Amino acid sequence: MKRGHRTGKPKGGFPRFWGRHAVIAALANPDRVVRKIWGTREALTALELPPVLPIVYSDVADLGRMVPGDAPHQGIVAEVEPLEDIWLGDILEQGRDDMRPILVLDQVTDPHNIGAILRSAAAFDALGIVTQDRHAPPESGTIARAASGALEIVPWVRVVNLARALDEIADAGYWRIGLDGEADTLLDKAIGTSKVALVLGAEGDGLRHNSMAHCDILAKLPISPRMESLNVSNAAAIALYATANR
Repeated sequence: MKRGHRTGKPKGGFPRFWGRHAVIAALANPDRVVRKIWGTREALTALELPPVLPIVYSDVADLGRMVPGDAPHQGIVAEVEPLEDIWLGDILEQGRDDMRPILVLDQVTDPHNIGAILRSAAAFDALGIVTQDRHAPPESGTIARAASGALEIVPWVRVVNLARALDEIADAGYWRIGLDGEADTLLDKAIGTSKVALVLGAEGDGLRHNSMAHCDILAKLPISPRMESLNVSNAAAIALYATANR
């Protein structure tokens, strides 16, 4: 895969991941550099750790001061380096001969939602997620925790121009479906038989007009009129299921 500079990398320090799933997945990822690990003696002895990895035995109170608020660290915290860039052309090439869907996120900025979407993408074997570089959060412990290990296995592509990326996705043979609650067509009718790119917007604002203009069709989920909308991570999971079940 091509590597390069990512403006979405955290500034002012390396990310810290916490919790067993996030830390174990980071340790298992050959592309991830784990710089240091803190943990209780009980938590660390349960792991198979590389002998060269710096380890600091810590008590629960010390670990609690290393993570936000009441984050459930489960007795373990790791400092990591962000993953290197993945270019859109790379994953399109990887998906050339299969039907795995792509998720395109238009200014979805909440790290809990990004993490949950990554988890659903892993569960439904998505090819990857695509976000704007400057309108998506950097890698963080919050994302890693919500992703429950999926941050390490689902390719995350950051692009400068989302409209241009959607054109490139179309050129690779994908049917671009924009999720919009005001659309006339239900998602199951819009999916068709081609490879699919599901395009989702931020909560509240939804898809921007320019992103809609670069979709082949707009579709909605069949939710009750008693509820105005779904959380974007819930919508992504349902859309991925519908795509897998077509």
